[in-house]
Amino acid sequence: ERFPSWFVKVPAAMDTSASCTFTSCLLIGLTQKYPPVKFLSEKDRKRILITGGAGFVGSHLTDKLMMDGHEVTVVDNFFTGRKRNVEHWIGHENFELINHDVVEPLYIEVDQIYHLASPASPPNYMYNPIKTLKTNTIGTLNMLGLAKRVGARLLLASTSEVYGGKGRAPHPVLCEDSNKVNVTVRSVFQEGVEVRVARIFNTFGSRMHMNDGRVVSNFILQALQGEPLTVYGTGSQTRAFQYVSDLVNGLVALMNSNISSPVNLGNPEEHTILEFAQMIKSLVVSRSHIQFLPEAQDDPQRRRPDIRKAKMLLGWEPVVPLEEGLNKTIQYFSKELEHQANNQYIPKPKAARMKKSRPRHN
Repeated sequence: ERFPSWFVKVPAAMDTSASCTFTSCLLIGLTQKYPPVKFLSEKDRKRILITGGAGFVGSHLTDKLMMDGHEVTVVDNFFTGRKRNVEHWIGHENFELINHDVVEPLYIEVDQIYHLASPASPPNYMYNPIKTLKTNTIGTLNMLGLAKRVGARLLLASTSEVYGGKGRAPHPVLCEDSNKVNVTVRSVFQEGVEVRVARIFNTFGSRMHMNDGRVVSNFILQALQGEPLTVYGTGSQTRAFQYVSDLVNGLVALMNSNISSPVNLGNPEEHTILEFAQMIKSLVVSRSHIQFLPEAQDDPQRRRPDIRKAKMLLGWEPVVPLEEGLNKTIQYFSKELEHQANNQYIPKPKAARMKKSRPRHN
């Protein structure tokens, strides 16, 4: 009797019928296949908690840490995260998934905490601003408390928005992340918690929400669906995008470093919004045209990270070429649209209650 390669035949000694039928192989002999995982000795293997670990960045971080051989616990309330992003690890002995909101205390033994929990895209964090504020204050305090109790190191995912819209100059603005950082800084000095702070710049890749309102996802979705690619203003505004795997490598390098001050993680290679639109239109081979709309008042003219600190102290810099990353992301979005066309449910972020001002390029 022949079976698919992913079945494991049960030995006769374990099978009361002395032969393995298709059904018994299905129920008894089927084994879950996981991505390859490195073996680490107990002294090298860390217990790692990732809040927001079922989200876009968090799920890719989960993949890397799991494949590196660590024990990973993902905590997510699935407001923007999706179980399908980490379902390929469910059942693995090194993996645990907990449906939990970080606004509530969490009691767990860990060595490192990657605190990524927070809505990141404008439609999501504006949908329920009070909830976003609680996640970034109470949630951060809870993670700091956990880190203090168990002696864990905590990495805080901060945002480039704290610099405002003045190019590279550190021009702080009031945003949802400011409270998160202020709470963390005070706790570091008052409680002696070991903290790393990553200032994350524009990132793209697979597992992004298709309708998250950001420039890369907007352009790809519009190009794939044959809709006009909407550019606000002349398109001369510049942005710099890093592929998600580069960001993940930077987060891990920062966590395992001795740098306690904030570190920028992003790609310093600038392109105009119009160049992005033309590049994506070309890669998709789309007949869509580019539509120019009036410029938004609060749209930053430049957003470019200074990563000299990361290069010098972490030995880190982005390595994935923009076109390669865009091609991977286009393939992912194309498959998502195919699922949608087949009437399979795809979770989407809820629409934000936007003010009258027009969307800006993120």
